[in-house]
Amino acid sequence: MPSQAWPFPDPPNAATITTRKIMSGEHAIDYVAHDESDGGWQFLNQSAGAWSPNEAMLVSLGQVVSMDSSLNEIGDLPLGWHASRKGKSHRWTRTKSDQENR
Repeated sequence: MPSQAWPFPDPPNAATITTRKIMSGEHAIDYVAHDESDGGWQFLNQSAGAWSPNEAMLVSLGQVVSMDSSLNEIGDLPLGWHASRKGKSHRWTRTKSDQENR
């Protein structure tokens, strides 16, 4: 973990959802959702398009953050919000998630 304070409200061992391609380094994380309904986190790649449930992985929050330290910038993302970016070198944009799309 980075030497800075842990910015997430959940502990590093909290379960999160991501994909095999993100964990293998094939895809970068460009979309993060902090679910209002259960407080869960999703770390995805929206530019790759739809993904199948077979590609889903349940990993710890700490594992994902250790792969991409820029996620520390959005550790305070409120429940019911998502953050996106055009690519790993771009800044995160925060948006309140639309209730109708969930």
